[in-house]
Amino acid sequence: MTKYVGALDQGTTSTRFMIFDHSGKVVSIDQKEHEQIYPKPGWVEHDAMEIWARSQDVIKGALAKAGLTAADLAAVGVTNQRETTVVWEKATGKPVYNAIVWQDTRTADICNDLAKDGGQDRLRPKTGLPLATYFSGPKVKWILDNVPGTRERAAKGELLFGNIDTWCIWNLTGGAAHVTDVSNGSRTLMMNLETLDWDPEILALLNVPRAMLPAVRASSEVYGTCVGDLAGVPVAGDLGDQQAALFGQTCFSPGEAKNTYGTGCFMLLNTGNKPVPSKSGLLTTLGYKIGDQPAVYCLEGSIAITGALVQWLRDNLGLIEKSADIEALAATVEDNGGIYFVPAFSGLFAPYWKNDARGVIAGMTRYVNKGHIARAALEATAWQTREVLDAMNADSGVPLTALKVDGGMVYNDLLMQFQSDVLNVPVIRPVVAETTALGAAYAAGLAVGYWAEVEDLRVNWAKDKEWHPKMDAATRTKDYADWKKAVTRTFGWIE
Repeated sequence: MTKYVGALDQGTTSTRFMIFDHSGKVVSIDQKEHEQIYPKPGWVEHDAMEIWARSQDVIKGALAKAGLTAADLAAVGVTNQRETTVVWEKATGKPVYNAIVWQDTRTADICNDLAKDGGQDRLRPKTGLPLATYFSGPKVKWILDNVPGTRERAAKGELLFGNIDTWCIWNLTGGAAHVTDVSNGSRTLMMNLETLDWDPEILALLNVPRAMLPAVRASSEVYGTCVGDLAGVPVAGDLGDQQAALFGQTCFSPGEAKNTYGTGCFMLLNTGNKPVPSKSGLLTTLGYKIGDQPAVYCLEGSIAITGALVQWLRDNLGLIEKSADIEALAATVEDNGGIYFVPAFSGLFAPYWKNDARGVIAGMTRYVNKGHIARAALEATAWQTREVLDAMNADSGVPLTALKVDGGMVYNDLLMQFQSDVLNVPVIRPVVAETTALGAAYAAGLAVGYWAEVEDLRVNWAKDKEWHPKMDAATRTKDYADWKKAVTRTFGWIE
């Protein structure tokens, strides 16, 4: 039996290739950052060709570090930054425009125009999503409306669209597979939650030709075979990054939830085989679909800026040299000095969905120093998570008893303790905190029989560390009220 499974994890700021063994342990990893392109305020782009080049680099790198070849891998899975939109030429594989990133707000006018008839929630009954700049559909429309010649070419079937998963799988298979999975499809504003296929009425509304869209498939099945350094390896798993983390955290039962701390923060709650409509500003989304089994749905709370705020303090302000320095700087002060940092850099996501919000630091006095700013930046992640958890409890009717966490920021003890304090529940970090790549590997391995059953994966999950709340109830209540007050100061900033 081939020993390992690989996962290509294409994220917002970097790409990595990870190789796992049968017990879910990391055998090898290679990672590279790619450029963030900001042509105008509120615009965020990536060079899709650079992303594919980085993907090839890290595949080579991870294989070399472990002394492995393609022959040692049973399958490869893909996980990706969701909603980031690529349109490329079928004949040449060249993008017609830079990838428009999920954080980009240029489609605000498109969303506002669509909301004039039926409001921001007009597509929610079919898609589970509000009209927001976050999702892929309006981004495709923007490209077809603004890049000369693309609309005609798309109608003729000369152009292809995909989220980054589709772009990576197309390239991995040498252009043989133009596919996406239900989890990525559910982030486009174009897929129907019930049929698990593109909705003809919505495609007509957005004026997006069906000919350019990928086939919607299960999250775990063989889509094609790799060429290049992974030649002969089946591509057999595809999950959006947050759904992949849910899967990697083995949240297979309704009521199980995880929170991933990355560029943004994303809490997902498994709601079983039926979509649960949200009344509290959450997204109803696809969790995963394993082969022919029924699809599993989730409620999701999406926060745009968490880890990205730490990067901003590093890159734009030069407050720290590397992201890991934030904890030491925050620990130089006892508290936030009375300030609250609401990082609405690309509007507010859950539970507000306000495209017109922008970031604020509220409560500034002469007393405040850079330690307080660092601490308020970390606390912003925890408070935004609290708002999402409140919405989740309201929608599901099931109060969360503990939170499984993963992603880069979970090694920040100060943040994790504060997170437990403000949620008033234990926070649990698993041994393998890189659960996004692990989830994609699991999906791929299940498709080829490397793992037999979903439930078999639970034995691989192990606890590394747990934090318990220490904050008193009165402090929690007062500080949360102050946070909420600060959030209201961001509303309506863009006219």
